[in-house]
Amino acid sequence: MQLNDNKRISVGLVGLGRLGRQHAENLAFRIPHCTLTAVCSVKEEEVEAAKRDLGVPYGYTDYEEMLRNNELDAIFIASPSGFHCKQIEQALAAGFHVFSEKPLGLYIEEALRVQEAVIRHPNQVFMLGFMRRYDRSYAYAKQQIEAGAIGEPVLVRCYGLDPAQAMPSFLQFAKSNYSGGLFLDMAIHDLDLARWYLGAEAETVWAIGGSHRYPELEQLEDAETGAALVQFEGKKMGIFVASRNCAHGYHIETEIIGTHGSLRIGTIPEKNQVALMDDRGIVRECASGFLERFEQAYVDEVIEFIRCIREDRKPEVTVADGVQSTILGYACKQSFETGQLVAVHHRK
Repeated sequence: MQLNDNKRISVGLVGLGRLGRQHAENLAFRIPHCTLTAVCSVKEEEVEAAKRDLGVPYGYTDYEEMLRNNELDAIFIASPSGFHCKQIEQALAAGFHVFSEKPLGLYIEEALRVQEAVIRHPNQVFMLGFMRRYDRSYAYAKQQIEAGAIGEPVLVRCYGLDPAQAMPSFLQFAKSNYSGGLFLDMAIHDLDLARWYLGAEAETVWAIGGSHRYPELEQLEDAETGAALVQFEGKKMGIFVASRNCAHGYHIETEIIGTHGSLRIGTIPEKNQVALMDDRGIVRECASGFLERFEQAYVDEVIEFIRCIREDRKPEVTVADGVQSTILGYACKQSFETGQLVAVHHRK
C-alpha cells in the first residue's frame, strides 16, 4: 500500500559502532521524510549518547524488545556482520521494512535462508547496503557502460585499501567479533561492483594473501593483504586487491575495461581539490576512511530506501545481489585458505 504523501517513516536502528553511529546521524538529520525513533546497542553508553545527542526517544539494549515497538515502520541493521541474517529474519517476521548493511551473511546457507525470508514477505521493502552503487562517480560509470561508451565490459580491476592507521581498531574488533575475513568483510563491495558492471556471475576464483606487517591476523585466519583472480561468465574477468595496510590513506580504485575503451574511478584518492606546494613538492591529501570518501553515498542509499517504502516499490539492489556476492566472497575465502582454485556454485 502506498503511504500518504505526508507520512514520515519511523526507523529503529541496531548497531551504534562507527558506521552505525554515522547512519544514525544521517537518519536523524539528513534523510527526508524519515524519523529516527529508536536505537539499539548492547553497549548502554552508546544508546544513551545517541538518545542525548540525536534526540531519539527510545533506546534499547535488547533487539527483540525494540522489535515490539509499534511506532516503528522500518528496521535499519548496522550491527556486526555475524548478526545480520538473524536480525533481518526477525525484523521481516515482525512486519518491518528492512535495510541491512553488507554483507548479507558470512555463510552461504544463512544468506539463502534470508533470501527465502525476503521472498515470503513480498509487501515489505528489503535493501542491502552496497552504497558504492549510489556513489555518484560509480553510478555515472554504470550509466556510461549502459550507453555503450566502452563497448562490452570484459574486465574489472578493483583496489580496496584501508588506511594502516585503522589497523589497531580493526584488530580489536576482529578479536571480539567475527568479521568474515578480508574478502567477505572488505572486498565484498568490489565483488558486487564487478557483477554489476559486467552483468555476469563468477565461475571460478583463485585467491592468495598474507600478513606481513601484522602477522597476528594469521591467528584469526585472515590476511592483511590479499588478491583474487575471478573468471566470470562469458570469459569476462575480475582482478581484486584488498589490504588493511595502506600507508597513504583510504584508496578505492576501480577500472572497467571494455572492447572499445575503459573507465577509471578514483585513480588518485584525493581528499579534495587542494594541492599543497612546499619543499616536499606537490602534496595532495588522501581521504582518511570510508566514511569520508562515501559520505554522500551513505546518505543517498538511505534516501532511496525511504523512497521505496513511501512509493511502494522495490530497490534495484536486491537480496539476490547479497546472496550472489556472499557466494563469491566465500569462494574467495575458501581459495585463500586452501590455496586451491575454487569453482563458484550459484544457487537460485
